[in-house]
Amino acid sequence: GRGVVPSTVCSVEGVLNLGYVLSGQKVTSTFKVQNTSTLTLRYSMQLGSLSPTRDRDQQKLPAFLTSSLQRTESVGTQNYSGLSVFSIFPTEGELVAGKSQDFVVTFSPDHESLYYSDWLKVVLFGKKVAHEIQLKGAARDHPMFVEGGVPLDVPVESLAGTLPVSLQEAPKGGNVLPHKMLKPVKSILLMMEYIEGESSPVPAVTELRVGAIQTAHFASKKNVEFSLDNLPLLQQKGFAVEAAKGTVEPGRVKRIGVSWLPPADLGVSDSP
Repeated sequence: GRGVVPSTVCSVEGVLNLGYVLSGQKVTSTFKVQNTSTLTLRYSMQLGSLSPTRDRDQQKLPAFLTSSLQRTESVGTQNYSGLSVFSIFPTEGELVAGKSQDFVVTFSPDHESLYYSDWLKVVLFGKKVAHEIQLKGAARDHPMFVEGGVPLDVPVESLAGTLPVSLQEAPKGGNVLPHKMLKPVKSILLMMEYIEGESSPVPAVTELRVGAIQTAHFASKKNVEFSLDNLPLLQQKGFAVEAAKGTVEPGRVKRIGVSWLPPADLGVSDSP
């Protein structure tokens, strides 16, 4: 007899990021696996979120408590509905020698989160892991999003939905405000450290990223407009922003530089 080593080539290695999508909608991405060996290969696609040992594997401290470098779990946020946020088709079959197969990954989140993730394994003959792909995606409730700064949340969330503020506790002696009026405002923390040198002052710099989600529902809409308020107050404290307002095309991200040169009367350890 003659031993043959099964070999395949995958068009995606490492991470497959499906980007942003509106909550309740879906987006798809396709990758290819080619059989480069001389025999037919039986394959199956396995998601970490559907693993029978997932509950046992999760009986440990989350990564954000044990490491400051890792921001996401291998299997991160999942849908409140219990349905898989990532799905793949086909899930199993055979790869003829020399042929390739297209696989479609669907990302369908049902609520807003930045930390949707899953672990996809391409398994041959039910035992040999040929490829491992980290699936990632993010969902927003609004077609525009802003990124940047220091994360103020954690990458692990409870699957138990929270009640609206108006239902959790009604103010005594007054009317309950609609839930829309009680929705919290998202905050972004930009941290800049200015180092004073002997030469001409060089401001500390960072950036904001303003993006617009491209979906079929909003395909007919024009560019999304944005603006920044309270710039005169920021300038008094030494901050400068590249663009006070502008537009973003659907599917694009605009980078806005932010710099800080502390005023002369600001102490070394003071914060503006």
